[in-house]
Amino acid sequence: MTDVNTLALLFGALLLTAMVATSLTKRLGMPLLLVFLGVGMLAGDSGPGGLIFNDFDLSFTVGNLALAVILFDGGLRTKIATFRVALRPALLLATLGVALTAGITGGFAAWILQLPLLYGFLIGSIVGSTDAAAVFALLRSSGIRLNERVGATLEIESGMNDPMAIFLVIMLIAMVQSGAVTVGMMVMEFIRQFGIGLLAGVAGGWLIWRLTRRLLLPESLHPLLLLGSALALFGATAKLGGSGFLAVYCAGMLIGNRPMQARDHNLHVLDGMAWLAQASMFLLLGLLSTPSRLLPELPLLLPIALFLMLVARPLSVMLCLPWLRFRWREMVFISWVGLRGAVPIVLAVFPLLAGLDHALLMFDAALAVVVCSLLIQGSTLGWLARKLKVDIPGYPDPLSQHGLHDADTQDWQLLQYRVAEHADVVDVASTELPIRHGVVEVLGVWRQGMLLHREAGLRFRPGDLVLLAAADADMAELGDHFAASHSEATLPATRFFGEFYLHGDAELGEVSLFCGCSLPGPEDQTLAEWIRHALHRPAVVGDQIALGRVWLTVHAIEQGQITSVGLKLPAGSASETGSQR
Repeated sequence: MTDVNTLALLFGALLLTAMVATSLTKRLGMPLLLVFLGVGMLAGDSGPGGLIFNDFDLSFTVGNLALAVILFDGGLRTKIATFRVALRPALLLATLGVALTAGITGGFAAWILQLPLLYGFLIGSIVGSTDAAAVFALLRSSGIRLNERVGATLEIESGMNDPMAIFLVIMLIAMVQSGAVTVGMMVMEFIRQFGIGLLAGVAGGWLIWRLTRRLLLPESLHPLLLLGSALALFGATAKLGGSGFLAVYCAGMLIGNRPMQARDHNLHVLDGMAWLAQASMFLLLGLLSTPSRLLPELPLLLPIALFLMLVARPLSVMLCLPWLRFRWREMVFISWVGLRGAVPIVLAVFPLLAGLDHALLMFDAALAVVVCSLLIQGSTLGWLARKLKVDIPGYPDPLSQHGLHDADTQDWQLLQYRVAEHADVVDVASTELPIRHGVVEVLGVWRQGMLLHREAGLRFRPGDLVLLAAADADMAELGDHFAASHSEATLPATRFFGEFYLHGDAELGEVSLFCGCSLPGPEDQTLAEWIRHALHRPAVVGDQIALGRVWLTVHAIEQGQITSVGLKLPAGSASETGSQR
């Protein structure tokens, strides 16, 4: 029992230390995952903690289970509606993009480390995929809201590219060990990994969803039902020879996009479990690393990390995305958000378990790449998004929300907002809340210990706690109305979209007459149709296009159709009709 108690004490102390140290992440701009990794290193045999930990089998097991939890949680939060603009680029980056990145990086690694080419390609494959844990965590904590095309592409890519990396690592290890791998064997392994993973994910997700609908359980047990089912699906898929990671991600997407009991409670609890999984994984990986061995190797390993970030990843993105009409700004940002996290380190354990030569060097190379990626790329996401103008105005979250979900209606939320000192709604009647689209119902106002009911004479005051019901689509506008001002990290809506809003069904002739510019298309064509035609691709919120001297910005999209367009004069000189920014 002493060993168990000691382990519990050590793990609890390390986790608590890492969580306390997270206060530094906001001040220094350091990613939280790097704090966990650093605490593990300091506690390890080369740090002041002096703990000797070299159990690669345990780390491999914990890493796999933790990644399964993280991917399942990420899948639950991925909207299938985003596939409209992100599925093709994400799939391309998750397959061809990973192979290109692995090949380019592998060739450079073999040259600089003076290793056989197969070993170099193995290093490239280990670090070739982006990490879901890092991408999900940093995109949500960076304080920015990306346009749908960029954000969804990054998240779906990171959730789906692990099978390709695992496939490449397994094939290259087999080639190093025996050299008897044929093209047919590679094709069959590729089909098995992706095919079984996809089929198991869809079938398993549907079964899990049906199970959650039929079992009458207390709300507190629903997250455990989901988590247990997801881990069982992960293990079963891996036993069948498919990608368990792809299976749990696809299952999460299928479940998350269907009506689900206790949805908000499930998401909150699973988010905490995903954070615990990340913390555990990075703490163990930090303990497993040996900085005293790594430091002398840095002059050779750092160039590999920099080459991956500055050359290999950008080249793979530039070869995959231009054909899908991505703007150069978007491609640069997607190139930079090729974050590496726990996946490369977990994959680096494969050569160690296989007993390959130079296995420790490969592990150290993966660790160096991860640290550089989190430190350099992870700490600059918000700054680069604003510089490249791929962010769109965010909105303050409500104090609390609780979903009201019905299979026959759209998703509705019970929301609580605090009226800020200089909010737009101050002195506005509770029956006249200014919402451009949708329906919002004020249920009551809590003021100075009293619950006031909605009526014509009741006006909002600073400090009021407002309870209301609204659809998901109205939350952005509600957040703007109840907030005092945006933080420096948030792009103001009026500066981005403009002061005026036009309906997507407005006729182009009337809009051109109002703007005082020449007619760029048929007079009776709607504004939404003209924008979609001018972009030559599905539109997303934030897309901008010039009409004479006026900038039009897509403000709202419902069911794939542009419903609202912002209008403002450009800050600079006049622009040509139909030019894009």
